[in-house]
Amino acid sequence: MKERYFTPENISVTAAEMRAQLGTLVKARPLNSQQAVLLVLDMQQYFLDPASHAYIPSAPVILPHLQQLIAAFSQRQRPVIFTQHLNTPENAGSMARWWRDLITVENLLSAISPTLDFNAHPVIVKSQYDAFHNTDLENRLRQQNISQLVIGGVMTHLCCETTARAAFTRGIEVFFLIDGTATYNASFHRASLLNLAHGFAMPVLTPQILEALNENAA
Repeated sequence: MKERYFTPENISVTAAEMRAQLGTLVKARPLNSQQAVLLVLDMQQYFLDPASHAYIPSAPVILPHLQQLIAAFSQRQRPVIFTQHLNTPENAGSMARWWRDLITVENLLSAISPTLDFNAHPVIVKSQYDAFHNTDLENRLRQQNISQLVIGGVMTHLCCETTARAAFTRGIEVFFLIDGTATYNASFHRASLLNLAHGFAMPVLTPQILEALNENAA
């Protein structure tokens, strides 16, 4: 079930091929850096540590892209928001029935990867796939007049896709990072991109977002 479909050597080519395969499904919409926020979902050691049963083999490979984007958004004083998935028996709901264990605050692997500069940015604790569910994410976006969301992190087909759909229903344009999200295998990843491109989000590549940020800053 698990495979390392992204590697440092192939991620640029593989992600570009995934983007090309979507063809005309992808809506070409401009990124407005004055209305955009970067949302980095659940880049926790739980998914990045090879010793964890939930390890995502391709997840460490997307870290450099997320680092680039975090730096670019921060340089332009644009918001960067992180999420951290944590559960208790009280808030887990269906998560407890579906998965064999929960990510609890006591678990050392619940920490966000120290390779990402998250200390200067807000971290929203969530308990479900949807980052809007029972959090203040929507209020934060409304208060800052955010109308566009760039989504990266893990897992592509679970928290990332669910959050993208939830953003769409709130009238927020979603730019979904092909090479800045990761999940257990390429089939899950491609399926999410196909579904989202058809009705919810614009699958994009990291260089496209960086280029748009540079153009907006010129």
